[in-house]
Amino acid sequence: MTDDSRFILDPATRDLHTDNDKLRAAGPLVPVTAEGVTAWAATRYATLLTVLTHPELSRELRHWPDRHTMPPGTAIDRIVTDTSMLNAEGETHRRLRMPLSAAFSPRRLERLRPRIETLTDRLIDHLAELPPDQPVDLRLEFAYPLPREVISELIGIPTAHQDELHRLTDAVAQVGGLEDSPELRKQLRELLDQVIEERRSTPGEDLISDLFELHEKDGGRLSEDELFATIELLFIAGHVTTVNLITNGIRALLREPGQLDLLRSGTCPYSTAVEETLRWDSPIAYFPMRYAVNDVEIDGITLRTGEPVLACFASAGRDPDQYGENADRFDLTNAPAHHLAFGHGPHFCLGAPLARLEGEIALKALFTAFPDMTPAAPLEELPPLDTLLGNSTRTMPVLLGPRAH
Repeated sequence: MTDDSRFILDPATRDLHTDNDKLRAAGPLVPVTAEGVTAWAATRYATLLTVLTHPELSRELRHWPDRHTMPPGTAIDRIVTDTSMLNAEGETHRRLRMPLSAAFSPRRLERLRPRIETLTDRLIDHLAELPPDQPVDLRLEFAYPLPREVISELIGIPTAHQDELHRLTDAVAQVGGLEDSPELRKQLRELLDQVIEERRSTPGEDLISDLFELHEKDGGRLSEDELFATIELLFIAGHVTTVNLITNGIRALLREPGQLDLLRSGTCPYSTAVEETLRWDSPIAYFPMRYAVNDVEIDGITLRTGEPVLACFASAGRDPDQYGENADRFDLTNAPAHHLAFGHGPHFCLGAPLARLEGEIALKALFTAFPDMTPAAPLEELPPLDTLLGNSTRTMPVLLGPRAH
């Protein structure tokens, strides 16, 4: 990888998908610079699938010899230094992930469905009270509060802490006026630590309590540090990407009214809209890192031991080699059976079923309640998130119009 041939990935790009078109055209593995880090970018579907499952690629940070040169405080820094199951492999990964499986089981999620529907209905009622001819930011008023409330209940965030926790996670989800920063992340971690300690003495029917019970019963299957890191990961990852999914789904359906007609007529189910949104406009743009444990060749490119690879999820979702010449078209009638928006293999997103459920309920309720909803600003001009990781817009302004009766 030579410096003069590198793509520089811009977190503030105004056109992520055009950038990704150029990356795919440059090859399946492309040398890039991202937040000051040099890496390979896996740009195409087949290549990304290989990277996500290759036995010679690991998420364990110890395999990256140049990790000490990474600029501190960046999105990449936050992800690759995470000490939860996110970056564990093998038996350690299985040990950390296994206790959470029951929380996201189909049976538990079906029990959660009525609560998600109730929360959604409450948000719809709130939207209906707003002036129908004035712009409303649906990211702030709808796409964000729903998954935030759901994960708060699932994990067991006490009511007394929810306002402050929500204020801090506003910045992580990039809604409102507060900016994300290393200092804010520190405050968030301290508050979550406080919540966890309080939950230890007042257990309930929630994930924190379940993990404490398992911790005590099994004599430390999860260490104290692992317990804290796991809960922090679930709270943040458990809602921020779903905010992007719902926001992107709203934008896609407003952009393509013919596709919305397919949903309203019953020709296509709303679950199809969720899957096509995940493929066409992945909530995650780029995700770090996997490291070559040994020299390995992938698609004719030799990765040297220790070199990092960045996963390009939004790029893979529009790969013409996988999805045909119309891969850049949002089309519910041709929605694929498979995409990689939730990853693949042992690190497949544990919360994928919950995100899908929330997305389906949210989009159906919103477009049923407000059939005359229109964009309040040009959709192609909405400001992006300004982060390497997330793919969405900072706002989603609409004119709701009257509520259907």
